[in-house]
Amino acid sequence: MSPQDYVQQKAAASGSSFYYAFLFLPPERRAAITAFYAFCREVDDVVDETSDSGVAATKLAWWQKEVLQSFDGQPSHPVMHALMPLSPTFGIESRHLLAVIEGCQMDLNQTRYLDFAGLTKYCHLVAGVVGEVAARIFGQTDEATTAYAHKLGLAFQMTNITRDVGEDAMRGRIYLPLDEQQRFGVKANDLIQRTYSDGFKALMKFQTDRAHALYDEALAMLPAADRRAQKPGLMMASIYRTLLREIEASGFQVLHQRIALTPLRKLWLAWKMQALGRF
Repeated sequence: MSPQDYVQQKAAASGSSFYYAFLFLPPERRAAITAFYAFCREVDDVVDETSDSGVAATKLAWWQKEVLQSFDGQPSHPVMHALMPLSPTFGIESRHLLAVIEGCQMDLNQTRYLDFAGLTKYCHLVAGVVGEVAARIFGQTDEATTAYAHKLGLAFQMTNITRDVGEDAMRGRIYLPLDEQQRFGVKANDLIQRTYSDGFKALMKFQTDRAHALYDEALAMLPAADRRAQKPGLMMASIYRTLLREIEASGFQVLHQRIALTPLRKLWLAWKMQALGRF
């Protein structure tokens, strides 16, 4: 299997909403975002699929070395073989990849967040930096687009956190800020035991309202000059925001199940943004 085949398979197998936005890119940009996304999946899977935190830490340390030696011209992993030839073209730097790994390391060392400010630092590493790289690959021309990409990445991550509350709690990780849990009378054990309550619904409404506000703020920050080039990000925003509305429509039934859109619906939302330029 060639490195290109490997990253394509890795990206497609994830079933992520991101994959549907990639389909509409020209070949070189699609190859770059697919390789970068495959890298993100690789390091994220280390945390999600390795039960021993010590083993996971060792694997992430290996990835740090792999990134550094890849940028020194000696990649060994198929993902890095696929990504490195495209990195100079799209301004992808080692600091970007190392930041994503640092975010994954946070998952090994921190399972609770006191407040939204602390959570935002984590989101910056695992989502904001990803958005920054994606914006470059999509064809950023205005420096202000970087701030838009970071804000949109935060909106995406808050959507993920809202969707995965139950699943994350079963893994021992709770991303909902502790001060917000206390405000609505929700305890960590309630989430682990999958206990629904009026307080839980109010807490989740607070999360989704904030996520919607983040999407609005991000879209308002996108410079007009880059709107056409950044359509893939807008496709993802359409898909993720629709998912957020589905979560709301379910009455926030996210503790015992993972709410998701069908592949066909994701493709339709992506195509609608590509062809018609609207959500």
